[in-house]
Amino acid sequence: MSKPAANGTGLPRKRFYRARAHSNPLSDSHFPVPISPADFDYTLNYPNFPNSKRIEFADVGCGFGGLLISLSPLFPETLMVGMELRDKVSEYVKERILALRASNPQPHYQNISVVRTNSMKYIPNYFEKGQLKKMFFLFPDPHFKEKNHRRRVISPFLLDEYAYVLGVGGVIYTITDVEELGEWMKSCLEEHPLFEAVDNQELRDDPVVELLATATEEGQKVARNQGETFRAVYRRISLT
Repeated sequence: MSKPAANGTGLPRKRFYRARAHSNPLSDSHFPVPISPADFDYTLNYPNFPNSKRIEFADVGCGFGGLLISLSPLFPETLMVGMELRDKVSEYVKERILALRASNPQPHYQNISVVRTNSMKYIPNYFEKGQLKKMFFLFPDPHFKEKNHRRRVISPFLLDEYAYVLGVGGVIYTITDVEELGEWMKSCLEEHPLFEAVDNQELRDDPVVELLATATEEGQKVARNQGETFRAVYRRISLT
């Protein structure tokens, strides 16, 4: 049975899709995963776009989809996907996107979609080498205990995978309200040979940067509490 929509809007009610704030990315979950990027069928996700068009933006741990929805009108010809491990949350994002498509004239919101997956395990199953132009990691689980740092979504090992799927010139955006995690993510990126910091002038000119702290539910909560955020934005570079 479908869940009731919010008053007259057709949008799903978030309270019916509540889940834990975070999930253990090292645990086994059961959901379909493409064997390779060639097996990732886009047709159901983006029915108004040709099959030959590729995803270029990935929001890793997309939560309730706020960033995708904010980015969609800014880049209407760019395919974007949210990647979310939590079942109820990914289902909410799916229903939210479908409702927005139904209540807005085409082509609004036709370029965004969501998949339930574990991006820490399966990023190379979804994207070809150099396919992506932007990756987003907004307010990820801090995993405070040192023994759990291996669960962090930004790490030296995982940056190797992100560098593989990001094209040269592609950008990784990270933000958190946990200072220690912010320093961790910045340090990992700074020490990786395939990433360099984006300079302040470019950050000021990038329309995406302003959304990092404002588009997501978590970012809005931090703002309401007058919390501080810690941002790191790095570009994929070539060694040659």
